[in-house]
Amino acid sequence: MLDDFIKVSSGKKPADLLLKGGRVVNVLSSEIIKTDIAVYKGKICGFGDYRAAETIDIKNRYILPGYIDGHIHIESSMLTVSEFANAVVPMGTTSVVADPHEIANVLGLSGIKYMLESAKYQPLEVYLMMPSCVPATNLETSGAVITAGDIFPYLSEKWVVGLGEMMNFTGVIGGDKKVLDKIKMVSSKKIDGHAPGLSGKALSAYISAGISSDHESTTYDEAAEKLRKGMDIMIREGTATKNFDALIDLVNPSNSSNFSFVSDDRSPEDLISQGHINYIVTRAHKAGVDPVIAVKMATLNTARYFNLDGKGAIAPGYDADLQVLKSFRSLTPLMVFKKGKLVAENGKLKKRTAKPKDIHIRGSVNVKWLVEDDFKVKARGKKVKTIKLVPSQIVTEYKKYKTPVAKGMLVSDTSRDMLKICVVERHRASGNIGVGMLKGMGLKSGAIATSVAHDSHNIVATGINDKDIMAAVIKVVKMGGGLAVANDGKILESLDLPIAGLMSELPIRQIRDKLIALKKKAKELGAVPDDPFFTLSFLCLPVIPSLKLTDKGLVDVDKFKIVGLFN
Repeated sequence: MLDDFIKVSSGKKPADLLLKGGRVVNVLSSEIIKTDIAVYKGKICGFGDYRAAETIDIKNRYILPGYIDGHIHIESSMLTVSEFANAVVPMGTTSVVADPHEIANVLGLSGIKYMLESAKYQPLEVYLMMPSCVPATNLETSGAVITAGDIFPYLSEKWVVGLGEMMNFTGVIGGDKKVLDKIKMVSSKKIDGHAPGLSGKALSAYISAGISSDHESTTYDEAAEKLRKGMDIMIREGTATKNFDALIDLVNPSNSSNFSFVSDDRSPEDLISQGHINYIVTRAHKAGVDPVIAVKMATLNTARYFNLDGKGAIAPGYDADLQVLKSFRSLTPLMVFKKGKLVAENGKLKKRTAKPKDIHIRGSVNVKWLVEDDFKVKARGKKVKTIKLVPSQIVTEYKKYKTPVAKGMLVSDTSRDMLKICVVERHRASGNIGVGMLKGMGLKSGAIATSVAHDSHNIVATGINDKDIMAAVIKVVKMGGGLAVANDGKILESLDLPIAGLMSELPIRQIRDKLIALKKKAKELGAVPDDPFFTLSFLCLPVIPSLKLTDKGLVDVDKFKIVGLFN
């Protein structure tokens, strides 16, 4: 094949495809050049006039490399891999680097194998980062434990490009042997970071362990320090967390090679209404970033960071992962090519991909029998430590308020927007239920619950009374995972997520419609956040400051320990 490729490149043998008359966005030379592109066996073999079996007239439109999302949890879209591919490929995304730690925290290695198998035969290339923190911490109960020995065999796989986000930064800095064993076994492959708010000597120690990227910066100064200390900065604009506005002004032509765009998580609603990486690139254009640099941040920079040879640019020897745009302001590509094959046109796949057959996965919800008294807590102090929401962020504030009490028990107080929040362990039927207080959700009646609760994905619920909280939780249990809204003991709306309690087998638009209905019901009950369920799903994440709740209790993230609820 190499001999044939050389013959085609030198013009001695016809190419398979010639894309004629386009304006090529060359992210290698930072210029736009009008030229033809020849493709042979899925790779670009040259520019200019070539003989070819097929010619497509691009009609002076722009030809860009396919976008690469450098950090995403596909499970957080609630879509199967095949349905996710069906959604994002028409938007110009041709490759993603996925960290399957969500499903791994529920199902362990079998969850990772499920994702690998699901990624086969898709028009989207899915590279994996092996989850580094399963469980994320010892402050919660997860469904699995993945050790360094479990990870090691996978690092030789072509599709595994490194070690996923190292959330246990305290373990890294403190020299935890189990954490360092995982880091030591990674040689030439990458280790992604996860270091929200880390700075000074602690940040230097974290980076010196070999961790080379970060997607958790929420301020200009935080990202600037990480950039100065050698980290690649992934500018995240997802559904739950949006950091684009805070970070984009840090990018300039001299330092832009150290930045990339990632989504981290993207809901079906946002995928349909806004887009994927194409949405972030378009925003960068509007924010004043040079168009070619913006494209480079979504293509070549990501490919080079992860050592994805042959990806991210348009040049001889590179994969013919291409998209054709009418203009730089166009959000949806007119055409998308994957390895030289036209796979999408005018926002639609030429042929929808079906989910792979014969991929079996076990049930994942195992909860001890529940009664209403399980959610009750005696009020033992004048003040109660409270999780306060920060709008559009997954960080929370650590606050103390006067304890709301009725008959000696901790209760919700809608007049002060203080709601009881509960986390029910769902992997081992341990009976663990963590109880805390939440401010900022806004519910005036009823309750909401979800089995999507990062990172261990126990069932989290919040509401104004124990009856409705229990009703919502039990509905999630009966569905084998999912989302539910309850009021007066009745279920108003629900969505079942039978795959690990995280994903649905429904098409994206049906899931979108269900989620819209769930949000509508939650908002009718008074919920304030744009997406109450996404907000709720991050309140169990004990690696993101400042106060979170797990099945084991209230977590002071800054001190990295379980603390009492009352003062």
